[in-house]
Amino acid sequence: MKPLVVIGFLGSTLDGSKHDASRWNKWRPSVGLAMHEDLRIDRFVLIHGTPHQRLADFVARDIASVSPETRVEPHLIDFADPWDFEEVYGKLLDFARGWPFDPEAEDYLVHITTGTHVAQICLFLLTEAHYLPGRLLQTQPRRGTAEPAGTWNAIDLDLSRYDSIATRFAAASAESTSFLKSGIETRSAVFNAMIDEIEQVATRSRSPVLLMGPTGAGKSQLARRIYDLKRLKHQVKGAFVEVNCATLRGDSAMSALFGHKRGAFTGAAADRAGLLRTADGGMLFLDEIGELGLDEQATILRAIEDKRFLPVGADKEAGSDFQLIAGTNRDLSQAVAEGRFRDDLYARLNLWTFTLPGLVDRREDIAPNLDYELDRFAEREGTRVTFNKEARDRYLAFAGGPDARWTGNFRDLASSVTRMATFSPKGRIDATCVEAEVIRLKRLWSVGSAPDDGLVEVLSPDRVGTLDPFDRVQLAHVVEICRRSRSLSEAGRTLFAASLAKRASSNDADRLRKYLQRFNLTWQELRDRAQVRQ
Repeated sequence: MKPLVVIGFLGSTLDGSKHDASRWNKWRPSVGLAMHEDLRIDRFVLIHGTPHQRLADFVARDIASVSPETRVEPHLIDFADPWDFEEVYGKLLDFARGWPFDPEAEDYLVHITTGTHVAQICLFLLTEAHYLPGRLLQTQPRRGTAEPAGTWNAIDLDLSRYDSIATRFAAASAESTSFLKSGIETRSAVFNAMIDEIEQVATRSRSPVLLMGPTGAGKSQLARRIYDLKRLKHQVKGAFVEVNCATLRGDSAMSALFGHKRGAFTGAAADRAGLLRTADGGMLFLDEIGELGLDEQATILRAIEDKRFLPVGADKEAGSDFQLIAGTNRDLSQAVAEGRFRDDLYARLNLWTFTLPGLVDRREDIAPNLDYELDRFAEREGTRVTFNKEARDRYLAFAGGPDARWTGNFRDLASSVTRMATFSPKGRIDATCVEAEVIRLKRLWSVGSAPDDGLVEVLSPDRVGTLDPFDRVQLAHVVEICRRSRSLSEAGRTLFAASLAKRASSNDADRLRKYLQRFNLTWQELRDRAQVRQ
């Protein structure tokens, strides 16, 4: 057998005792180790500080008296603050790197029963990382007796040997990923791999997460599930706060996000906490973050990094410790290049970035999501509706075929299931109902295939989708004139030339400015975009 070396701290409390015979009726961890017949210790490296030199000498003499073959090697390490994790770990790392370990010639046990909790944790970490090339050693008193030796147990950190632990860990991980997928048995290999990564990030990191992908791909639902998973694991205590940034503009955006003081502006009749403070201790989901203005982006960045921000009209900062999840259907790197998104904020968000594929790229997941949506309908309406086999096969054949565009992604699928279930009062969706729904979907996607009028470049896709066809055509024409004009006044004269003679005032620039404000646009912004396109 190779010689056995034990490395451990002197226990300033547990190893201490009176210097009379009564000490042999007390369990002292370091001395007790040397009293076991089934544990032959050849060398004992006893780490201690200068204030405990006398105790170290006393314990060394007692070890020698019960185990003459054990050579005690006192090793002095002084800590300015034994509860300072960084100091303790650093000095123990220096010790581990400098000690002449020889695993081929000796076996090592690292005793983690004595020392401060910080020291015990550091010994564990250094052993786990193989800086200390041994196994962990735990000791404890034998219950109900005054027997001084106590009991001992060596722990091998190679968890692959513990099949039951590995199996339970794998099951817990699988349960977490299933939770993020709302229990849906998804079949897309790409999507499943991404969810596995998100599960690891969600449970191990508090850094911001950026979810990218088209509208309706499930960013909002996934953000909520991430929050629910962290709450289930007791990693967050506060609320989940969701904000659609596309609805926030100007002063109202600053007030909604960061709060305001009473009297900060017209209409501020009372103090407002703001959404960031509401998310304190919880999670803030900023959907469509690419729609935030540059001022709001700057304040959000500071709130992420410093957990501090200044409410509107306040002279004292407020604080909020939240985890951020951001969502967007825009290419933020392009927005940075165009000057519409801060590069420093993008860099802060871009640590954990995941792109959710649209439904057209996950057609193999339509079937399990179909069942999920039927379950949601049953929970919502209290009525269980199912497909007959012919109807289900017909719907899946269409849904997975080239005619199914799924422009609204999973929102389209959810709406489709709701319509079919509603039109099946007997609880059974038949082929006739499916055929009618196929016609509706084709008509829906046909209407949505309007010519490219350039509006998605200046408004979010969601905002464009809310415009009536009349307003869309009118706005597209105004945008095009603004892009071609050399000034706001020139654009106004072009657009309102026919009515000029009938008006007492000819302030066409102001008239155009007010029209564009309805859509939170400016002539300068449109002109700048036109120059970028050229």
